[in-house]
Amino acid sequence: MASLNSYLLFIFALVLVPLFFIVPAFISPLRRVPAAHPLAQFSSAWILWKRFRVVENATIKAVHDRLGPVVLLGPNEVSVNCVKGGLSTVYGGGMEKPTGKDGWYGNFTNFNVMNMFATSSGKLHSQRKRMISNIYSKSNIQSSRELAARSSIIFHKRILPMLDGICSGSMSGGYRHTHGVCDMYLVLCGMTMDIVTSYIFGLSVSANFTENPIVCGHFMHNYNSRHGYSFWPFETPGFLRLMDRFGLRKYFVPDLVAKANGEIEEWTMIMVDGARKLLDSGVQQDPENTPIVYQQLRLGLEREAAKTGSNRSSHEQRLMIASELLDHFAAGFDTSAITLTYLVWELSRPHNQHLQGRLRKELLTLSPILSASKPGSMDIPDAKSVDSLPLLQAIIQEVLRLHSAIPGPQPRETPVGGAFIGPDVQTGSTSPQSGRTYFIPGRVRVSANALTLHSNPDVFPDPSKFSPERWLTTEGEARKEMDRWFWAFGSGGRMCVGSNLAIYQMKFIIAAIYTSYRTHIIDDTGIEQEDAYTARPRGQKLMIKLEPVSNI
Repeated sequence: MASLNSYLLFIFALVLVPLFFIVPAFISPLRRVPAAHPLAQFSSAWILWKRFRVVENATIKAVHDRLGPVVLLGPNEVSVNCVKGGLSTVYGGGMEKPTGKDGWYGNFTNFNVMNMFATSSGKLHSQRKRMISNIYSKSNIQSSRELAARSSIIFHKRILPMLDGICSGSMSGGYRHTHGVCDMYLVLCGMTMDIVTSYIFGLSVSANFTENPIVCGHFMHNYNSRHGYSFWPFETPGFLRLMDRFGLRKYFVPDLVAKANGEIEEWTMIMVDGARKLLDSGVQQDPENTPIVYQQLRLGLEREAAKTGSNRSSHEQRLMIASELLDHFAAGFDTSAITLTYLVWELSRPHNQHLQGRLRKELLTLSPILSASKPGSMDIPDAKSVDSLPLLQAIIQEVLRLHSAIPGPQPRETPVGGAFIGPDVQTGSTSPQSGRTYFIPGRVRVSANALTLHSNPDVFPDPSKFSPERWLTTEGEARKEMDRWFWAFGSGGRMCVGSNLAIYQMKFIIAAIYTSYRTHIIDDTGIEQEDAYTARPRGQKLMIKLEPVSNI
């Protein structure tokens, strides 16, 4: 018996030693890639430990600072931090998202139905994107009379009165405020949710968080309570399925996550069904109530079904629409609110207060100004005029650079035949001897992240400093390089489809605040960003004092 055991151990050693040690160390092409840790060639344990401890983003940034633009994080994972041969190859070259049942992006499904963001297939993504990309285009956003109509109502009947109510102390409940002081993070979450859902579903069936702060607070409690439990489903889905079999899942992903998801999906379906009833009624809707995105997506899916001969049921289509649109508004309100929170925080810091005055001077050139100073007026400035303000653009762009709402890695997978990655690829050097270009075999996870890209001191001098001036004064090739490395919305065919709507709402919200008010920090405890894929303030609050400006 002892000899049999020894024989089996010998066989295992013959198989496992080459597989886990000899191949990675002496045969695999990945052996040439600088390893982030001595274990990285042989095991994912090191990077998984960093993710478990929620220090992944900072760790990857430090590794690139030390080892260069291409680094090995694990035996089947590479991180890149360059544009040429990096972003251009991985994202511009159309590498697919990780595939299979355990695909990383599968965790972004809703209603157990795949959506555009979660799908691994670039072809399926393109088909869905073609259905809706035109309504999210910059030209459409800026010229849409429907968006202008609902924006006018939201700002003049909700946002501007709310800001005035906070200052006067007449607003009650929900936003954790005293006279002139409010939780700006929660306020901004309400504003962005109202604008995004009104564009998607129509004003009459969309959110009204601005006037209902308690409802906003309840939603945000559900929404944010889920975060912090993503490690197991994202990184070790097989282990989590095993725990499911033994009834132990709740010790890794508590029941509150499923409960919160259920409430969010139920609320989404109310808006989806409300938009459906509006269209099915056959009644011509006012411009502010047309469910713009819902209508376009539904029409696209119906045309697709007719073209392919699909016998998709109405219930299946309802779930497909709900899954897609939940992803749209969740990403749209969350990332914009995070960006705006850090914008208000930066402008409210003592050494940046002068920027408020400069910004207000620029906002006062709009006609009409976005202010409650004219009772009864429902006019708002033209979207193109707001978009053309250079300082406003520079401030938003700098906040997006320094405080990216999504600073975490965006995984892709190398094609079956592999790919050359590294900054020398596009100069024609694919030789390993260059030390800067590496052949990455097929089916390897490769990713870039905004935090590391935006911290390159050769592109963004003094990268940790908040400096909107860099976007106003940098010219020529240096400015082009800044634009190439700016990655707040991703790049390539799968970059953020809603980026133009995000910029639109952020600029209007900032105009509404800084045309009429000064802001001062009362309590910014916990303002540091989480080290996560989506990086909210750790304290999930920012207490700001609004002070009316008297010289409008």
